[in-house]
Amino acid sequence: MSKKLVITALGEDRPGIVDELSNTLYTHQLNIEDSRMSLLGGEFAVILLVSGSEQAISSFIDKKQEAENSLKMALTVKTTETATSSQTLIPYDVEVISIDYPGIVHKLASFFSERQINIVSLETDRYAAPHTGTPMFALQMTIGITTETSIAGLRDEFLNMCDELNLDAKISATG
Repeated sequence: MSKKLVITALGEDRPGIVDELSNTLYTHQLNIEDSRMSLLGGEFAVILLVSGSEQAISSFIDKKQEAENSLKMALTVKTTETATSSQTLIPYDVEVISIDYPGIVHKLASFFSERQINIVSLETDRYAAPHTGTPMFALQMTIGITTETSIAGLRDEFLNMCDELNLDAKISATG
């Protein structure tokens, strides 16, 4: 029976880091099912969902320190189960662009949290605007909406809040 393990890994970026990490998992007979990898500053950050036999998972956990030393990465591991939801959630994409200022993510997360809407994924980026160099903020997220949620009402409330915060935003069905 296959078990699942979530692994986070963080280390100084260098060529070959994904090769080394994936080889370590392969040699422990673990299969990468899902992953997110990103360069943040000079650090390479990875979140992985891996699966394997109970013995393979236990062996990797027992040898975590060895893996950290050979990979030169800090690892955090946690066993998990396959996600099961009692209700069907409809995925919607949210995109926001604005001049960067502190608190944007918090305000957006609060909006959805207050409505019991789950944020499934979230990615942000900061960049300089062309020509002016103004610090800009971009956010992309996927949310899960229940079938009972009024999409039109949610969209209106969200866009009104974004107008008040001077955020250029859109919310649309995933696809």
